[in-house]
Amino acid sequence: MNIPHLSVLQLSDLHVLPTPEDKLLGVATESYFHAVLHHAFTQHKNYDLLLLSGDLAQSPCEKSYMRILQKVQQYDVPTRCLAGNHDDFALMQKIFNTQKVTCEKQTIFGNWQIVMLNSQILGSEKGHLAQSELNFLEKALSENTDLFTLIAVHHNCLPTESAWLDTMTIQNSDEFLEIVARHKNVKVITTGHIHQELNKQFGDVLVLGTPSTCFQFTPNSEHFSMDRTPAGYRILDLYEDGSVSTTVYRLDTSLQELELDAAGY
Repeated sequence: MNIPHLSVLQLSDLHVLPTPEDKLLGVATESYFHAVLHHAFTQHKNYDLLLLSGDLAQSPCEKSYMRILQKVQQYDVPTRCLAGNHDDFALMQKIFNTQKVTCEKQTIFGNWQIVMLNSQILGSEKGHLAQSELNFLEKALSENTDLFTLIAVHHNCLPTESAWLDTMTIQNSDEFLEIVARHKNVKVITTGHIHQELNKQFGDVLVLGTPSTCFQFTPNSEHFSMDRTPAGYRILDLYEDGSVSTTVYRLDTSLQELELDAAGY
């Protein structure tokens, strides 16, 4: 195995609330976000990039995003932030606009590029990639054929086998995946949104879903359902030859406080 060229820590679906003490479905989401960060940086290693892949805030406001910014700045790692369906992307771009913490759509490290796509539809839980996003992807891939590529997007592009959740995939996934299929430099697509682990293949491309830093959805469920699976995160090692290795890690404790009888959030 080659020495890792780039190590990416992916956290997703933080659902941070307006005040640190607020709870969502019985869960203190901000406390779990902090616990996951602590676990990732104490149990493993240093990272080249921290990727926050959407739904950073549940009820977006300046105070929520400022506390997220202040927390990640403590780790002094380049950080890239995606909007999820619950986020205020305009506000995110205003606050996550420091030397290291940004919403930049393209980041190049050595012979890898990280391409960030916004799949948010304002006022909807569903995902869609605007033509401008598809054009940006096409340009980034066509102009950088010598760079291996990781694409990060909030909504999933392949089904999870949970009927209710699969109504909220990227609506124009076919267009997106058609571009991916034409560019052999795409090696991995990683998403959030689904609050569970997903590991699939699209041709030679690894397609991943990363658990939430708070509560998880029950896999293979017909209707909205959550379980007490612990909060988690994903580490991706991107190697100089274009290969990828990745593992999901979780906290040791299950969410006993989670309100399992909730019909949604």
